[in-house]
Amino acid sequence: MSVVTKRSSMTLFSDARDQYSHRVRMVLAEKGVTVDIVDVDPANKPEDLAEINPYNSLPTLLDRDLVLYEANVIMEYLDERFPHPPLLPVYPVQRALSRLWITRVEREWSGRLDVLMAGKGRETVITKARKELRESIISIAPIFAEKPFFMNEEFTLVDCCVAPILWRLKEVDITLPEKSTRPLQKYMQMIFERDGFRASLTEAELEMRE
Repeated sequence: MSVVTKRSSMTLFSDARDQYSHRVRMVLAEKGVTVDIVDVDPANKPEDLAEINPYNSLPTLLDRDLVLYEANVIMEYLDERFPHPPLLPVYPVQRALSRLWITRVEREWSGRLDVLMAGKGRETVITKARKELRESIISIAPIFAEKPFFMNEEFTLVDCCVAPILWRLKEVDITLPEKSTRPLQKYMQMIFERDGFRASLTEAELEMRE
Protein backbone atom coordinates (compact mmCIF):
# COMPACT_ATOMS: atom_id res chain seq x y z
CA MET A 1 0.00 0.00 0.00
CA SER A 2 1.41 3.40 -0.95
CA VAL A 3 1.91 6.25 1.48
CA VAL A 4 -0.83 8.18 -0.32
CA THR A 5 -3.52 5.55 0.15
CA LYS A 6 -2.73 5.35 3.85
CA ARG A 7 -3.40 9.03 4.39
CA SER A 8 -6.86 10.20 5.38
CA SER A 9 -6.11 13.84 6.29
CA MET A 10 -5.00 16.68 4.05
CA THR A 11 -1.41 16.13 2.95
CA LEU A 12 1.14 18.59 1.60
CA PHE A 13 4.20 17.33 -0.20
CA SER A 14 6.68 20.11 0.50
CA ASP A 15 10.28 21.07 -0.24
CA ALA A 16 11.75 22.33 3.05
CA ARG A 17 13.94 24.95 1.30
CA ASP A 18 11.67 26.03 -1.54
CA GLN A 19 9.95 29.44 -1.63
CA TYR A 20 6.83 28.04 -3.32
CA SER A 21 6.28 25.31 -0.73
CA HIS A 22 6.88 27.94 1.94
CA ARG A 23 4.04 30.05 0.51
CA VAL A 24 1.59 27.21 0.95
CA ARG A 25 2.83 26.39 4.45
CA MET A 26 2.27 30.03 5.37
CA VAL A 27 -1.35 29.91 4.21
CA LEU A 28 -1.96 26.69 6.12
CA ALA A 29 -0.39 28.16 9.26
CA GLU A 30 -2.31 31.44 9.01
CA LYS A 31 -5.58 29.52 8.79
CA GLY A 32 -4.67 26.98 11.44
CA VAL A 33 -5.35 24.04 9.12
CA THR A 34 -4.41 20.59 10.37
CA VAL A 35 -2.27 19.07 7.65
CA ASP A 36 0.18 16.23 7.27
CA ILE A 37 3.33 17.81 5.81
CA VAL A 38 5.67 15.44 3.99
CA ASP A 39 9.15 16.89 3.55
CA VAL A 40 10.40 15.79 0.16
CA ASP A 41 13.97 15.84 -1.10
CA PRO A 42 13.57 17.25 -4.64
CA ALA A 43 16.47 15.08 -5.76
CA ASN A 44 14.83 11.93 -4.42
CA LYS A 45 11.07 12.27 -4.74
CA PRO A 46 8.81 9.42 -3.55
CA GLU A 47 6.97 7.30 -6.10
CA ASP A 48 3.71 8.45 -4.50
CA LEU A 49 4.23 11.94 -5.85
CA ALA A 50 4.59 10.84 -9.46
CA GLU A 51 1.47 8.69 -9.07
CA ILE A 52 -0.75 11.63 -8.18
CA ASN A 53 0.95 14.58 -9.92
CA PRO A 54 1.76 14.26 -13.65
CA TYR A 55 4.52 16.87 -13.29
CA ASN A 56 6.02 15.28 -10.16
CA SER A 57 6.41 18.81 -8.79
CA LEU A 58 6.46 20.50 -5.40
CA PRO A 59 4.41 21.66 -3.63
CA THR A 60 1.57 19.21 -4.15
CA LEU A 61 -1.58 19.17 -2.03
CA LEU A 62 -3.71 16.09 -1.53
CA ASP A 63 -7.16 16.71 -0.05
CA ARG A 64 -9.17 13.48 -0.11
CA ASP A 65 -9.53 12.71 -3.83
CA LEU A 66 -8.41 16.15 -4.94
CA VAL A 67 -4.81 16.69 -6.04
CA LEU A 68 -3.52 20.21 -6.64
CA TYR A 69 -0.13 21.45 -7.76
CA GLU A 70 1.25 24.92 -8.50
CA ALA A 71 1.58 27.03 -5.35
CA ASN A 72 -0.78 29.83 -6.36
CA VAL A 73 -3.57 27.41 -7.27
CA ILE A 74 -3.14 25.66 -3.93
CA MET A 75 -3.14 28.96 -2.01
CA GLU A 76 -6.38 30.18 -3.58
CA TYR A 77 -8.03 26.81 -3.02
CA LEU A 78 -7.09 26.88 0.66
CA ASP A 79 -8.36 30.43 0.98
CA GLU A 80 -11.76 29.40 -0.39
CA ARG A 81 -11.87 26.05 1.41
CA PHE A 82 -11.04 27.67 4.77
CA PRO A 83 -12.50 31.19 4.46
CA HIS A 84 -11.42 32.49 7.87
CA PRO A 85 -9.35 34.53 8.01
CA PRO A 86 -9.75 35.61 4.36
CA LEU A 87 -6.44 36.14 2.59
CA LEU A 88 -7.78 37.84 -0.52
CA PRO A 89 -9.81 41.08 -0.54
CA VAL A 90 -13.59 40.80 -0.84
CA TYR A 91 -14.07 43.21 -3.74
CA PRO A 92 -13.28 42.07 -7.31
CA VAL A 93 -11.06 45.04 -8.16
CA GLN A 94 -8.91 44.57 -5.06
CA ARG A 95 -8.78 40.80 -5.62
CA ALA A 96 -7.59 41.37 -9.18
CA LEU A 97 -4.94 43.81 -8.00
CA SER A 98 -3.70 41.29 -5.45
CA ARG A 99 -3.38 38.65 -8.16
CA LEU A 100 -1.55 41.17 -10.32
CA TRP A 101 0.93 41.85 -7.52
CA ILE A 102 1.51 38.12 -7.14
CA THR A 103 2.23 37.91 -10.86
CA ARG A 104 4.68 40.80 -10.62
CA VAL A 105 6.44 39.21 -7.66
CA GLU A 106 6.83 36.02 -9.67
CA ARG A 107 8.16 37.75 -12.77
CA GLU A 108 10.50 40.18 -11.04
CA TRP A 109 11.64 38.32 -7.92
CA SER A 110 10.83 34.60 -7.81
CA GLY A 111 12.72 33.53 -10.92
CA ARG A 112 15.85 35.40 -9.88
CA LEU A 113 15.69 33.89 -6.41
CA ASP A 114 15.35 30.44 -7.99
CA VAL A 115 18.62 31.02 -9.87
CA LEU A 116 20.39 32.07 -6.69
CA MET A 117 19.00 29.25 -4.54
CA ALA A 118 20.05 26.68 -7.14
CA GLY A 119 23.55 28.16 -7.17
CA LYS A 120 24.31 26.48 -10.46
CA GLY A 121 25.28 27.92 -13.80
CA ARG A 122 27.65 30.57 -15.01
CA GLU A 123 28.90 33.05 -12.45
CA THR A 124 27.83 35.93 -14.68
CA VAL A 125 24.24 34.66 -14.64
CA ILE A 126 24.23 34.31 -10.86
CA THR A 127 25.81 37.73 -10.35
CA LYS A 128 23.29 39.31 -12.69
CA ALA A 129 20.35 37.66 -10.91
CA ARG A 130 21.63 38.83 -7.50
CA LYS A 131 22.12 42.40 -8.71
CA GLU A 132 18.72 42.59 -10.39
CA LEU A 133 16.85 41.07 -7.45
CA ARG A 134 18.55 43.40 -4.97
CA GLU A 135 17.89 46.50 -7.08
CA SER A 136 14.26 45.54 -7.68
CA ILE A 137 13.60 45.04 -3.97
CA ILE A 138 15.31 48.31 -3.06
CA SER A 139 13.30 50.20 -5.68
CA ILE A 140 9.98 49.00 -4.27
CA ALA A 141 10.92 49.44 -0.60
CA PRO A 142 9.23 52.87 -0.19
CA ILE A 143 5.74 51.43 -0.82
CA PHE A 144 5.94 49.61 2.50
CA ALA A 145 5.59 52.97 4.23
CA GLU A 146 2.10 53.42 2.79
CA LYS A 147 0.26 50.48 4.35
CA PRO A 148 1.06 47.93 7.06
CA PHE A 149 1.10 45.01 4.62
CA PHE A 150 2.02 44.67 0.96
CA MET A 151 -0.24 47.27 -0.69
CA ASN A 152 -3.01 46.36 1.74
CA GLU A 153 -4.34 47.14 5.19
CA GLU A 154 -4.69 43.42 5.91
CA PHE A 155 -2.41 40.40 5.55
CA THR A 156 -3.06 38.72 2.17
CA LEU A 157 -1.78 36.03 -0.17
CA VAL A 158 0.60 38.62 -1.61
CA ASP A 159 2.42 38.69 1.73
CA CYS A 160 2.58 34.90 1.60
CA CYS A 161 4.50 35.22 -1.67
CA VAL A 162 6.74 38.11 -0.64
CA ALA A 163 7.78 36.95 2.84
CA PRO A 164 9.50 33.69 1.77
CA ILE A 165 11.59 35.66 -0.72
CA LEU A 166 12.65 38.25 1.84
CA TRP A 167 13.48 35.50 4.35
CA ARG A 168 15.94 33.99 1.84
CA LEU A 169 17.90 37.18 1.07
CA LYS A 170 20.60 36.37 3.61
CA GLU A 171 20.88 32.85 2.22
CA VAL A 172 21.68 34.20 -1.26
CA ASP A 173 24.08 36.92 -0.01
CA ILE A 174 21.83 39.92 -0.56
CA THR A 175 22.05 42.75 1.92
CA LEU A 176 19.84 45.82 1.78
CA PRO A 177 20.92 49.38 2.60
CA GLU A 178 19.29 50.15 5.93
CA LYS A 179 18.68 53.87 5.41
CA SER A 180 16.81 53.67 2.08
CA THR A 181 14.83 50.54 2.95
CA ARG A 182 13.61 51.33 6.48
CA PRO A 183 9.91 50.77 5.69
CA LEU A 184 10.78 47.39 4.18
CA GLN A 185 12.99 46.47 7.13
CA LYS A 186 10.11 47.30 9.48
CA TYR A 187 7.76 45.15 7.37
CA MET A 188 10.20 42.25 7.41
CA GLN A 189 10.56 42.39 11.17
CA MET A 190 6.78 42.43 11.63
CA ILE A 191 6.16 39.55 9.20
CA PHE A 192 9.00 37.41 10.50
CA GLU A 193 7.66 37.71 14.05
CA ARG A 194 4.13 36.82 13.00
CA ASP A 195 2.83 33.59 14.58
CA GLY A 196 1.74 32.13 11.25
CA PHE A 197 5.11 32.83 9.69
CA ARG A 198 7.05 31.29 12.55
CA ALA A 199 4.82 28.21 12.44
CA SER A 200 5.44 27.83 8.70
CA LEU A 201 9.23 27.57 8.96
CA THR A 202 11.10 24.32 8.50
CA GLU A 203 14.39 23.50 10.21
CA ALA A 204 16.18 24.18 6.93
CA GLU A 205 14.54 27.60 6.67
CA LEU A 206 15.40 28.48 10.26
CA GLU A 207 19.03 27.79 9.46
CA MET A 208 18.95 30.31 6.60
CA ARG A 209 19.02 33.25 9.01
CA GLU A 210 21.11 31.89 11.83
